[in-house]
Amino acid sequence: MKTILLTGGGTAGHVMPHLALLPHLKEASYNIVYIGSYYGIEKTLIEKEGLTYYGISSGKLRRYFDWKNFTDIFKILTGILQATYRIHRLKPDVVFSKGGFVTVPVVIGAWINRVPVVVHESDMTPGLANKIALRFAKKICTTFEPTLNYLPPSKAIFTGAPIRQEILEGSASEGFSFTLLDQAKPTLLLTGGSLGAKALNTTLRDCLPQLTQTYNVIHLCGKGHLDQALLNIDGYRQYEFVGEEMPWLYAMADCVISRAGSNTITELLALKKPNLLIPLSAKQSRGDQLVNASYYEKAGYSLVLQENKLTSKQFIKSLKTLMAEKETYISNMEKAATANGTLNILKVLEKY
Repeated sequence: MKTILLTGGGTAGHVMPHLALLPHLKEASYNIVYIGSYYGIEKTLIEKEGLTYYGISSGKLRRYFDWKNFTDIFKILTGILQATYRIHRLKPDVVFSKGGFVTVPVVIGAWINRVPVVVHESDMTPGLANKIALRFAKKICTTFEPTLNYLPPSKAIFTGAPIRQEILEGSASEGFSFTLLDQAKPTLLLTGGSLGAKALNTTLRDCLPQLTQTYNVIHLCGKGHLDQALLNIDGYRQYEFVGEEMPWLYAMADCVISRAGSNTITELLALKKPNLLIPLSAKQSRGDQLVNASYYEKAGYSLVLQENKLTSKQFIKSLKTLMAEKETYISNMEKAATANGTLNILKVLEKY
């Protein structure tokens, strides 16, 4: 039996593509194991799937000065030793890495053990962890075709993103049963990612009295961001994080407001959901979401509102524009040339 080692962590975005591949890997009779951080969200998500999970030490890679850089280097070195030992014991046939700081020790440990590594880059431009991992990898798969311009031609391949099949098969009726919302109203879904988005949360809640007059509002606010004072607001439902219910919420949503993380926007494109993107600013990130959002805006798939212009008034105005032009956005998304990322990535893994 072939063994595949999966790695990725820090946010749910670095785990969900693995979950999309799992049914196919199991069907192909792979023995599947996972290496992530000790306490990251990946541990919770992967153990729910019944997979064998190994935690290692993980340090953050920073492009700027921080005193933690001096201590985190020892965490990374410890992680490399742990990953090297674990991979030597497991003897996987291939490693598939989805990004995040924890993957660097795993990829280096695989290289030391001469195990082939396949990396997947979700964003338009590669992140620091994947730039390092690329040196030790056989192939790097990309979600977006233009990403090939930033990578060595000998290693890069455009595959698209793996998307969970259940995301495409959500039931709106199940969603209304779960949320107990009014089916006669259009539904607005806001998701700030697994860690939440403070600016989005605050703005949405400031606009609730106006929004709930017209919409059902479903708010995925992130862990630790529930507002107890809003639990009984009619037409408003807030959740820290959802798992198996996500396809239902997507199915019942008439429009989606989101950050511009790659996994979410590729799901929105696949589902043809009119969407308003509010990307993380360059002050809060390396700017990858700005690039993602700009690409989708130019393609006519998304309406974009920059966070430095985010006010309650502008939020409502953008939402009205989105709903007025939603058929145009849907039409543009229907014309999009999309790749079957799941099958394409499986072919690359099988090769190695």
